[in-house]
Amino acid sequence: MSDEYLKSYADKGLYTMQGRLSPPEDGRFQSFPRGSWGNEINLASQVPLVGIEWIYDLYGEGANPLETPEGRLSLRHKLSQSGIKVVSICADYFMDCPFLRIEKTAFEQRIDKLKWLISICPELGIRRIVLPFVDASKISSDKDAEDVLRVLHQVLSYAEKSVVELHLETDMSPANFCLFLSEIPSPLIKVNYDSGNSASLGYSPREEFSAYGDRIGSFHIKDRLLGGGTVPLGSGNTDFSSLREELIKINYRGDFVMQVARGAPGDELRWLQQAANFACDWLHGENKPI
Repeated sequence: MSDEYLKSYADKGLYTMQGRLSPPEDGRFQSFPRGSWGNEINLASQVPLVGIEWIYDLYGEGANPLETPEGRLSLRHKLSQSGIKVVSICADYFMDCPFLRIEKTAFEQRIDKLKWLISICPELGIRRIVLPFVDASKISSDKDAEDVLRVLHQVLSYAEKSVVELHLETDMSPANFCLFLSEIPSPLIKVNYDSGNSASLGYSPREEFSAYGDRIGSFHIKDRLLGGGTVPLGSGNTDFSSLREELIKINYRGDFVMQVARGAPGDELRWLQQAANFACDWLHGENKPI
């Protein structure tokens, strides 16, 4: 397999998780930047980046332009002026308000929320929603897995109508995740691979990609310590060299979104530029410390 896609992707530019171009709000490591989302669109091109993975969470309610037709129109205008794209939505709302271990009424309300989120994507040209099933929304039992499958089956027709992929981020073992995915083989249900989370859990890239590499549709670039938290790229236990080899083997053609550690507040632009340089060197096959 050729590595030309990875190299050309690096040359065109990467995406960042929203919020990384602003100081954290209210001590939150990751959240919708209520006061600075517009400025982040302007700053992204200075890194340079080509786009943003937008956050929809409970913290941002009332300030997120996704919520109203007027807000979405304003967002489209800002994106058009800047040349920046919103490639995907990270639906952290469903970590704040999980589908799991809740009463029927709340479960149905959250399914309706996901249906609505899917329905607005075509307005903005958004192709996918990342659904995180980690931390409070972790799939911890067979019952949890059944409930998540029930959610996906109920919203799949909406995803098909809107042509929106649903990318699942979980901390399931490679074997268990492979088994889970076999229960819903739709091409719109894919995997969001998070390099840092896998490193923290001690998973082998070769084992993961062998189990479900054909379903990986998007990639979060992150570094974490084994059993620990997020650290600067190149300083943790993420096996970037092996990951690049595995991406080439599966002929990966998805996006790369930086979900990197934070630096000092106020130094976001320089810090993200450094991270982007590391990520692009990695995609080119040139592993260097940040």
